[in-house]
Amino acid sequence: MATGDASYIKKINRRLIISKIIEHRLISRADLAKLTNLTRSTISVQASHLLEEELIIESDQEHTSVGRKPIMLSLNHNAGFALGIDLDYRHITFTLSDLLGNPIYDDTIKIPNSDYGMIVKLLINQIKKYEDKCSESRFGIIGIVIGIHGIVTNDEIINFVPQHKWHNKNLKDDLEKEVGIKIQIENNANLCSFAEKVFKHHKSMNLLSVSMYSGIGLGVMINGESLKGYHGYAGEMGHMIIVPNGKSCNCGNSGCWELYSSEDSFLKQLATIHHQKNMTYEDVRNLIIKQDPSTLEQMKQFIKYLAIGLNNIINLLNPETLVLNSELLKLYPDAENKIKSHLTSSVSHFSELVISELGKKACVMGACALAIKNFLEIPDLSLHIKKTDS
Repeated sequence: MATGDASYIKKINRRLIISKIIEHRLISRADLAKLTNLTRSTISVQASHLLEEELIIESDQEHTSVGRKPIMLSLNHNAGFALGIDLDYRHITFTLSDLLGNPIYDDTIKIPNSDYGMIVKLLINQIKKYEDKCSESRFGIIGIVIGIHGIVTNDEIINFVPQHKWHNKNLKDDLEKEVGIKIQIENNANLCSFAEKVFKHHKSMNLLSVSMYSGIGLGVMINGESLKGYHGYAGEMGHMIIVPNGKSCNCGNSGCWELYSSEDSFLKQLATIHHQKNMTYEDVRNLIIKQDPSTLEQMKQFIKYLAIGLNNIINLLNPETLVLNSELLKLYPDAENKIKSHLTSSVSHFSELVISELGKKACVMGACALAIKNFLEIPDLSLHIKKTDS
């Protein structure tokens, strides 16, 4: 046996045990042994180490049968916290979650402009505030993941953000110089697709998530893994040309998909039609309820161009699950079926098309989940959104 094999096997067993504890939430040592096919002695030793680390906790299971109550194991969800950050065009969203992905704190901060230095300072100040909040926990902040609405390379360099007009920014290094926590930079659409897989569509191995807010981003999960491409540029479908010689885009081309089917472009165009400075979702809701003809026509055009892009994506990637992340589509009655009515090609195949329940939280939720997965070093993560009393 080569040196290090025993240590490697122990790590594999540890990851498997942690995964099963998270999956079942509460589980006995005996059930862990059955599910993992590991010996009871292996389970006992690993559980002892995890208890010493304060990563798991023990509790008695309530039951009415005669006999000794089984001792149950569960993740110590307050042992550490993950910080997810969604760095969008006009604002930055921060979510601090426990180790089960449950949000503990949420903040959204408006940014007045695209000045890179100013935004770096803002991020540093906020991160340090969250560090203080978590200072009493066993592990503190276990990781920070930042979602970028633009192109991120495989080595985590921000290659280009069209809305901010940033080129080749090393945000990871700029932040890690000032804070003592590992930072990970990721494309926001990739984080959205990861969130959908982790929190909602646990069994879907081939999932696409289309984010439609300030632009359009595509997150692709193939065989349960993110598809990033050679340099990390895969998924920039918002800049797929669907109207030759169409509207000019910040990317340098004309007729890009996001100019016709992003929420930002829709709201700007509708504001122009109604001679208003801007439009809100509430404005759109009221106009749809009133059956305003110009708004309904604009929605039809929005669906039409959305379907053109979706047809291309479906033909290219043949997804099992197609998730549309859009607040606007939630306002439009029967939106899913209206979109499906445009997806009629005999060579276009998918199993399920849904509008995301996670909405604008998807990016930060995916960021927190990725930080948790990396910290626990487990190959697969399935979490459940904690239900709150209404």
